[in-house]
Amino acid sequence: MTAKTCILIGAPMDSGKRRQGCLMGPDAYRVAGIGPALADLGHDVVDIGNIAPDAAEAHPDLPDHLHEPAEMIGWTAALARAAEEALPRGLPIFLGGDHGLALGSVLGAANHAARQDRPLFVLWLDAHTDYHTPQSTESGNLHGAPLGYVTGRAGFHGFPKVAHPIPHENICLLGLRSVDPEEREAMQLTNVRYHDMRSIDETGIARPLTEFLADVQNANGMLHVSLDVDFLDPSFAPAVGTTVPGGATMREGHLAMEIICDSGLMTSLDLVELNPFLDDRGRTAQVMVDLAASALGRRVFDRPTQAFS
Repeated sequence: MTAKTCILIGAPMDSGKRRQGCLMGPDAYRVAGIGPALADLGHDVVDIGNIAPDAAEAHPDLPDHLHEPAEMIGWTAALARAAEEALPRGLPIFLGGDHGLALGSVLGAANHAARQDRPLFVLWLDAHTDYHTPQSTESGNLHGAPLGYVTGRAGFHGFPKVAHPIPHENICLLGLRSVDPEEREAMQLTNVRYHDMRSIDETGIARPLTEFLADVQNANGMLHVSLDVDFLDPSFAPAVGTTVPGGATMREGHLAMEIICDSGLMTSLDLVELNPFLDDRGRTAQVMVDLAASALGRRVFDRPTQAFS
């Protein structure tokens, strides 16, 4: 694939949910070698370090049960700005941090795409739909609300304005297996594309992904990929606080990433919900680094086995 400038943006945020540990994620990716892995593929790698949230206050109209709303508003503003600054220079890779970072990364990508007069498409690789609003989430954890926010659902008082909501038909969710009833009811009223694990078991992961990417290409769209650790089965990716059995296998994960790479369409990437405190000797961080490498050009024949040499 064509060499890119990959811009690593650390977002050590843990405010999207109550279980702590994701703030260690960015450094875990670095220790697992994400920079050298991408450089070995011929990409220029620029690591801007970890960013910090803007100073912010919680809006009085937000529900009282929300977890850290002021910090979430601050992170959203800072991440959107970071995305808008990075996208003209290369392919930003957001090292999370919980999935609440996508409120900002997708918002910034949408703003940049609008300036380019191109549509933004979002590929959501996750066990959950993350389609809540501040009012609908029973837990108060806003890592379950990014898609609700960037599609323009109401109720995000005090958050940066979503000037360019993502059309639902421009979103594809793969790997679903844990969806709250309110989210299900609201999403089924839209034309968002969603594929749960039963659908993937029946038809495979390649067909729905390839069809979605064809639409991105036909629309001259930009593509934001948001990869949550819990997209994967916890048997080999345990370092996430929202484990749901029955996730994508290692083979399905790499196939999806290689198909994304083949398309040449990805313009930004989230790596989220890695909680190193829950990991087993760093193996989940390594899996996520390997998947990112597959999305950016690594192939099986680039990694010959040494077992019989």
